[in-house]
Amino acid sequence: MNAVILAVLVMVGLSLARVSVVLALVVGALVGGLAGGLSIEDTLAAFNDGVGGGAKVALAYATLGAFAVAISRSGLPDMLARKLIALLGQEASASRQATVKYLLLACVLLVAISSQNLIPVHIAFIPILIPPLLKVMNQLRMDRRAVACALTFGLTAPYMLLPVGFGAIFLNDILLANINQAGEALGLNIDRHMVPVAMGIPVAGMFLGLLVAVFISYRKPRTYEAIEVGNGNPHGHHHDEASPEPHALGLVMSVVAIVAALGIQLYTGSMILGGLVGFSLLSMGGIFKWREADDLFTNGMRMMALIGFIMISASGFASVMNATGQIETLVSTSVEIIGDNRGLAALLMLLVGLFITLGIGSSFSTIPIIAAIFVPLAVQFGFSPLATVALVGTAAALGDAGSPASDSTLGPTSGLNVDRQHDHVWDSVVPTFIHYNIPLIGFGWMAAMML
Repeated sequence: MNAVILAVLVMVGLSLARVSVVLALVVGALVGGLAGGLSIEDTLAAFNDGVGGGAKVALAYATLGAFAVAISRSGLPDMLARKLIALLGQEASASRQATVKYLLLACVLLVAISSQNLIPVHIAFIPILIPPLLKVMNQLRMDRRAVACALTFGLTAPYMLLPVGFGAIFLNDILLANINQAGEALGLNIDRHMVPVAMGIPVAGMFLGLLVAVFISYRKPRTYEAIEVGNGNPHGHHHDEASPEPHALGLVMSVVAIVAALGIQLYTGSMILGGLVGFSLLSMGGIFKWREADDLFTNGMRMMALIGFIMISASGFASVMNATGQIETLVSTSVEIIGDNRGLAALLMLLVGLFITLGIGSSFSTIPIIAAIFVPLAVQFGFSPLATVALVGTAAALGDAGSPASDSTLGPTSGLNVDRQHDHVWDSVVPTFIHYNIPLIGFGWMAAMML
């Protein structure tokens, strides 16, 4: 068996068996390296040479984590949650139940989108915002599967399309960098302005899936029991007692820090620099004392540590696969099997991407792996640069929306299941898989054939 295929199978198999993704990547790299004819020393040397490629992304995540923790100190997330609860509570007593329901879904969707770009806190907002809203959702008899779909769309689609916040990491630091690295020897070079254009069609497929989920699949009322969850906290503590009380200067500096971080990131293309400037402005505004900065960074890194280590390990995995020299063998063998059928080639790439990312649960960490395999294939079959970006980006994003191990499904479940009435697999994973992964395959294939 080809060493690359064997390594991916081992990695995916261990991931599906709930082994740590980091460990699965290391073991998969060792198996692939040995099967590809490398010695154990050469395999480890190749892995060590590759891990440096993920250091920039890991540092960006650590900075974002510290920024998120600092923003939470200002009380801004809690204030927004209380305002939204008060507004919806007043509206929910009126006769326009359907209007209130869709207003709530729209608010949740906008907050989720903002968590990836405008206020890059990722899933950190969900335990703050969603549990207090469950009472309103129960009164409206809202199907929580629709809320899960709205949250997952907001957690995934923005970073696939908008090059700000986590989107800058996904589109520029990971997708663009790995495609250019894999295509350098093949004469393929992608400009960063091309990436959002290529990802527009796949994201349109996700948006169609969102509309189907909200207005068709989960439109009917669903009854839930009115179970007290300790003011929205699953551990029974009163959330309001631990919430920071926002003050005027803190709120103003929070807004200034968010705008500054976004502007600097857009201007320089560096989320690290933007996060550091925002972090510094929050300190200047008295949100936290400078001597507490080390603790905040530690908490931020702890929140983002897993994804950072997955990035580093994935870069090492890709380096070992390149060192075996069997990627070229895999490309030539695939060309012989598929022939000249570009449509079949695009479909198989997307299905392989789905297979890989479902096991790992992170689109960010799979790009170094699949880019090394898919870019030579795409060039061999004559796909355009835009089509190549669409294939690699869509294949990587496929498993993020519908994987049991993905933050994009685990996050919504953590907020919607605080009263134990929202099953992770059947109410989060299955709905998002149906409404997002199937359209992604169809629209990703369409993008590859059209662009």
